[in-house]
Amino acid sequence: MDDAAGDVEVRELRYFLAVAGELHFGRAAERLGITQPPLSRAIRQLEHRLGVRLLDRDRHGVTLTAAGEVLRTEAGAALDAVAAAARRTRRAGAAEQGLVLATKAGASHDVLRALLDAAEREPDVPPVEVQLCEVGEQARLLRTGRADAALMHRPVDDLTGFDTEDLHTEGQVAILPATHPLAARPHLTLAEVSDVPGLPMARWPRLDGTYPDGPGPEVRTQSQLAQLVALGMTLLVIPASSRAWQWPEHVAVPVLDAPPITTVIAWPAPSRSRPLAALVRTATRLRTAPE
Repeated sequence: MDDAAGDVEVRELRYFLAVAGELHFGRAAERLGITQPPLSRAIRQLEHRLGVRLLDRDRHGVTLTAAGEVLRTEAGAALDAVAAAARRTRRAGAAEQGLVLATKAGASHDVLRALLDAAEREPDVPPVEVQLCEVGEQARLLRTGRADAALMHRPVDDLTGFDTEDLHTEGQVAILPATHPLAARPHLTLAEVSDVPGLPMARWPRLDGTYPDGPGPEVRTQSQLAQLVALGMTLLVIPASSRAWQWPEHVAVPVLDAPPITTVIAWPAPSRSRPLAALVRTATRLRTAPE
């Protein structure tokens, strides 16, 4: 069975994911731009190769078996890896290969600025394009090959499958409306900011995209967050260096017992890119002592 599983085709995985997403062969075939008979044959062939039933079919519709649920997750990751390999290969073969560095907008601004300045002085580092993104997006950009490296944050970001080098460790601050009484305090604790009447803490999505329970607004972008704080509708706790985006209507107050955040440079573990290695070496020379 192991040898047969190694012969699984990318096309078959794409077809399976379409059926798993629609749970209907007709709609899946329409989505793929093919007719239903070749789609049904491809799924049967995939089940034969793997030696397991992936779908239960009856007059009421299509459901995934336990094996099908596993393959839905694994197939998505496999197709992402294939697409990422193709993108990295195309870039490696380009006449003038550059590097794409992903980072959260407004985060680790001083580290980013120092790295870009240092990279310009290094002859082994090609031009670096910065791709700004929202919270939690760097991992997807790395896994799909749309970025070569990323500035990420431990312990809040998903670093699974990446190699990393620590660059900077810092404390966190509460971003508050400037008119709120807590904004006049020299420092705060997590207990003091976690249950403020009329000013609930903003809720960011978890790594799986779901939101934690709580009264605070669900936010996904820095611009949403900045305006909600300025309107006196929420507060948040973030790494001290991320306050580069704060508005005049905001005040940043240190939170003494908030866990430290470490900025890292991360890249896909299998990478053998010499330009990327040169960028990582440049980044590690900029390490700073914990604040």
